[in-house]
Formats: sequence, structure tokens, C-alpha cells
Amino acid sequence: MGFLDTLFGRSRPAAPDLDQLFALPSAAVTLQAAASFVPTGVGSVCFSSVEGAEFTQVYDGVRELLDADTARSGPPIAFEQDAYGYSWLISRRAPEDLPAVVADLHAVNSALHESGFGPQLLCSLVGFNDPKGRRLALVYLYKRGTFYPFAPLTGERRDNTLELQTRAVLADDVRIEPDLTRWFPLWGAPGL
Repeated sequence: MGFLDTLFGRSRPAAPDLDQLFALPSAAVTLQAAASFVPTGVGSVCFSSVEGAEFTQVYDGVRELLDADTARSGPPIAFEQDAYGYSWLISRRAPEDLPAVVADLHAVNSALHESGFGPQLLCSLVGFNDPKGRRLALVYLYKRGTFYPFAPLTGERRDNTLELQTRAVLADDVRIEPDLTRWFPLWGAPGL
């Protein structure tokens, strides 16, 4: 940082720490024991829409890498665009194979970051549900290196109580985003 950045109060954004994703399997154990939420086997990476030959090459490389995984049934990753114009790469695995979902998310994030698409990366999420049918996602904010819970309800409402309870339950397992204004709703996100 330069002198003028300091003078004007600008700060350098935190570097992404993708290894934080590997804390999700132990967090899932805590979440299941404390609140009966289990992984759905679906995880996704969200990024600003990117086009062009370079992105297509990176995407094909990620597909090829994940295709090499013979334990997977079905396509390695799917690509979707949401109603807000954001792009999602989705990994679907068996619900009990959360470590493989996390490895997929890490591979996708790493490939995009290393290919120069880091500024377009927004977040990653892993879906959970409970016996009552409630849905929950643990969302990793790429630019902050932190997680937050998102519990959608029908009609673009969210279960704030469940989100705050989840924050308390997982405080020792993952780095929780302290600024609640950054707990963005992800309406219609793949994986939920």
C-alpha cells in the first residue's frame, strides 16, 4: 500500500484463502450433531459472467480434471446462469461425500483464480437440509475468506434465527464473517 492509500483510508482486500474450504467437512459434523443438518451433496461456485476463448479453455480444463474422478456418477460439473446474470459451476455428489464436493469447489476456485479470473469470483456454497425440510447453505465469500450461513424460506424470505444459531454453532469450526451486512441472500442459488 502506498502513502496516499493510507491517507485516504483505502485498504488492500484480503487475499483469498481457499484452504478454508477444507474446514467444511468438520463443520458439517458439528452442524449435524448440534442441529440435525446434513449435506445435500451439492456445492457451487458463483462468479460474474465471463465469456471468451480463455474462459472456455479454463472451464474445459476443470471439466477434464473432474471427469478423471471415476467415483462420480453423472456429469462432473454443470454450468448455470441465474436470474441475476451470475454464473454458477455446480458439483453434485452423493450426500455423504462432502469432502469430494469440497475438493471440486477448491479445484474450480483455484483454476479460475490461477487463470486470472479471481476478480470475477464471488462465493462458493455447500447445501444442507434437515429432517424438517429446512434448507441451509454455508457460503464462502471469496474476497473476504470467511463463511456465513444462509437459510432461505419460501417467497424470498430468510430464516434469520436459524442463521444466527448456525453462526453460534460453527464459531469454532469455520471463520465466520463478522459483518452481518455482508451476509447476502442468494435467492435461487444452485445447491439450495
